[in-house]
Amino acid sequence: MPRSKEIQNQMRKRIIELYQFGKGYKAISKALGLQRTTVRAIIHKWRKHGTVENLPRSGRPTKITPRAQRQLIQEVTKDPTTTSKELQASLASVKVSVHDSTIRKRLGKNGLHGRVPRRKPLLSKKNIKARLSFARKHLDDPQDFWDNTLWTDETKVELFGRCVSHYVWRKSNTAFQKKNIIPTVKYGGGSVMVWGCFAASGPGRHAVISGTMNSAVYQNILKENVRPSVCDLKLKRTWVLQQDNDPKHTSKSTSEWLKKNKMKTLEWPSQSPDLNPIEMLWHDLKKAVHARKPSNVADLQPFCQDEWAKIPPQRCGRLMASYRKRLIAVVAAKGGPTSY
Repeated sequence: MPRSKEIQNQMRKRIIELYQFGKGYKAISKALGLQRTTVRAIIHKWRKHGTVENLPRSGRPTKITPRAQRQLIQEVTKDPTTTSKELQASLASVKVSVHDSTIRKRLGKNGLHGRVPRRKPLLSKKNIKARLSFARKHLDDPQDFWDNTLWTDETKVELFGRCVSHYVWRKSNTAFQKKNIIPTVKYGGGSVMVWGCFAASGPGRHAVISGTMNSAVYQNILKENVRPSVCDLKLKRTWVLQQDNDPKHTSKSTSEWLKKNKMKTLEWPSQSPDLNPIEMLWHDLKKAVHARKPSNVADLQPFCQDEWAKIPPQRCGRLMASYRKRLIAVVAAKGGPTSY
């Protein structure tokens, strides 16, 4: 150990000895010829850590002070969309100059990580109130009620339109080689619109919609598919039809048609795909269809029909067995978005 460090350690120990003998900061600093602030700092360290030796450190002291850290946390808590570059500029305004990657690391240590935001339907106050009312009303419904509900919906299956993240292993400067790119085409390369239904006992009928869908087309789909599905799935006479609040579903002519055909519908809160478990089956369908790599729109229709028919009844049963959890999630979110 260098001579100067030995002297420093001896001086520190002498300060503690005098302090233990009852000497004050002023007396110690006068006796040893040191600044009073130096004496106070050494005594404070000894009282806190029980030693005056230099403690091991992880490396270079951080540039982000506790105050700057609080400022960062406050800003991202207030506006989670704030970028690290904007935070960097904010710290620079208070004379703290750090790299934006340092800011991201510091926020990460405090449990705040950059993530892609989840996309959820925009909910108005009216939507939130209706969702909460629906969840509370049906929270204690018997499982038999949900087992005898026929869930329906429409979705669009695109040829190349699946919005998922892909990764490739490649070397530098090979980003645009054919094997390292994902081909894209306008409008997803074409698509088909499909209607489907299911119940706890399994998937029901499935229909491909040709042309523009209006109330008349929708009513014809119901006419051809609902009753046969109810029969195939062996639903009880007390079965209920679920549909969302699309204008085609709630138009005057459709409402009259449903009433004429004695189809009881489940009242439904708008902007609530998370309450319709058929969304999970649409995900399964699209994943299975695209795994078959259709080359044109003509392939989509038979692929959709094949894969819909392959959906296991057990999958449908599990979705309905856990339906109450969706209602609990809506109540817990006070009518707001859920993880479903």
